Amino acid sequence: MTPTSSETDVRVRRARTAVAVAFIVNGFAFASWISRVPATRDTLALSAAGLGLLLLCVAAGSTLALPATGPVVHRIGPARGVLAGAAVATTGLLLLAAGLGTASVPLCGAGLVLVGVGVGGWDVAMNIEGAAVEQRLGRPLMPRLHAGFSLGTVAGALIGAAAAALAFPLAAHLVLIAVLSFSAVALAVRSFLPADPAEETTREEGSGVGRAWREPRTLLIGVLTLAFAFTEGSANDWLAVALVDGQDVSEAVAAVGFACFVAAMTAVRLLGGTLLQRWGRVVTLRAGGATAVVGLLLFVTAPSLPLAIAGAVLWGAGAALGFPVGMSAAADEPARAAARVSVVSSIAYTAFLAGPPLIGLVAEATGVVDALLVVLVVLAAGLLAAGATRPPAGAQSVAARSSAT
Repeated sequence: MTPTSSETDVRVRRARTAVAVAFIVNGFAFASWISRVPATRDTLALSAAGLGLLLLCVAAGSTLALPATGPVVHRIGPARGVLAGAAVATTGLLLLAAGLGTASVPLCGAGLVLVGVGVGGWDVAMNIEGAAVEQRLGRPLMPRLHAGFSLGTVAGALIGAAAAALAFPLAAHLVLIAVLSFSAVALAVRSFLPADPAEETTREEGSGVGRAWREPRTLLIGVLTLAFAFTEGSANDWLAVALVDGQDVSEAVAAVGFACFVAAMTAVRLLGGTLLQRWGRVVTLRAGGATAVVGLLLFVTAPSLPLAIAGAVLWGAGAALGFPVGMSAAADEPARAAARVSVVSSIAYTAFLAGPPLIGLVAEATGVVDALLVVLVVLAAGLLAAGATRPPAGAQSVAARSSAT
């Protein structure tokens, strides 16, 4: 029996809510662990170098897993892909909890590798589902979904801070987060979009990841997404440190400055759909990149704290839309979405792996504040690739469709 138009609309709305939950919980689970990094360091009695190596396990797990994620999601579909990624990530959190309980660094490292593998797979699968829902809705959705991820990280960080303030045992905290996160995802994926019969047929064929790696448009979208991920990730890792070093403020004030960056980025993501409908992808991305350049230059050269905070706000606002728009552009053609999102994600995630040490190496010679100028070089390369986000021949972006109606 063919579903009616109203039944289809209800399914799409439910799927929109379900994929939003997947994004929020992804950010929530990851930030819940990140917020307890100081407690992890103390529990394991790690040096700064040892902690850095332990944290590298997450990025390494994601980077190694991403090339294989596309074929897996292509075969099993986004719903099972999200569920499988969540299962691996939460298993990693449980293994990390066991390692902390026994003060075993190797066990913690193994757990964090699983967290990285699971979060990476979860990320690709939920972006594919988000792009599919966006196509069905006929209007931009991805920026709001990524804003949901940001809000999830805020919630996870706040709960982590509360747990730390109450001296709640770290291992027990991670177990609770793992159970709650997996339960929420298991419920959410039940409302994902039903599989399209045509897509089921294509799943019997090859995933096409190898071919996607040879597509100039896909690679250029990957460069764009990497540039904006580097612009965002550099602030995550170094903005607070740069405020302490450059403006001679306390860590608490620096944390407020970073919060201003995150707030600006989240606000623009919430408004991103409107901007994309009005201006289209290419103009919106180039305007955002220019805003990030102005913000970063103001931040680096600011003679006073208020100007530095203003620069951080512009930096965050400008960096906001690159990653979600890159994911949306990679998924313009649903039959090829899994392969292309996997390739773009693999390229973009190298920013999170290579970005922090690259800026750290430059900072050894120039200082942290001036080292942030490296971001301008990477961002310039990304802006040159912005034109690749135009829909391919025969496809029309959701922003273009919605503005035409």
